[in-house]
Amino acid sequence: MHIAHPSFWVDGETGKHHPPPFTLISSSDIKERKWKPRDDLVASKKMKSYVDKAVFSYSENDFQLAKYCEMYAQRLEEGGRFQLCIWPEHCIIGSPGHNVVEVIRDALDAWGEATGGSIEWVHKGQNLLTEMYSALRAEIPVDASTSFNDNLMSYLRESNKLILCGQAMSHCVNFTVRDIVDHWPESERLNLCLLTDCASAVPGFEDAADSFVSDMKAAGLTVCESKDI
Repeated sequence: MHIAHPSFWVDGETGKHHPPPFTLISSSDIKERKWKPRDDLVASKKMKSYVDKAVFSYSENDFQLAKYCEMYAQRLEEGGRFQLCIWPEHCIIGSPGHNVVEVIRDALDAWGEATGGSIEWVHKGQNLLTEMYSALRAEIPVDASTSFNDNLMSYLRESNKLILCGQAMSHCVNFTVRDIVDHWPESERLNLCLLTDCASAVPGFEDAADSFVSDMKAAGLTVCESKDI
């Protein structure tokens, strides 16, 4: 039950209806109980374990899920990039959406066979109470695992050329790359290669993807197609 998935939430009037995908939930919606976390999650003692008070401070002595959700949505809004957006359930562990598609898996295996290299898998989105568009940090860090991943950034900095692609250009690629650029020497940004034919926008968010690509060109990245590298 992830905070950005429909099944986490129910309407405040009946407690029976989930928000449809792409619903935006504001902090005022939560405060006014237009939407609320479902009762069994509120009663669960496990929810508190996802939030480290040293990272995400809150004033209550006892963790209260509804109040946390209101504060979380408010901090998202204050960040100026997002409201809490409800997404279709996707990339669920154990489902095909979480797996590497066969054609890419075959290419990775072939690369490993040819070079003796090993894939370094990095998981994100494991904390159920925060959204993590970037592979380097959650939008609102709530514990050590969702704070900026300095070890991963140091590993990436060892690359002579870093090729950037994936899904989706409007969201996860967008904010992962922005975090990389913020921690990459400006004089070396040509070594960051964004592949425009190996990523696409979430339908309806094409403008966000286009703005991101324009920003990366202006930042000095190499923006090209896969045939050009």
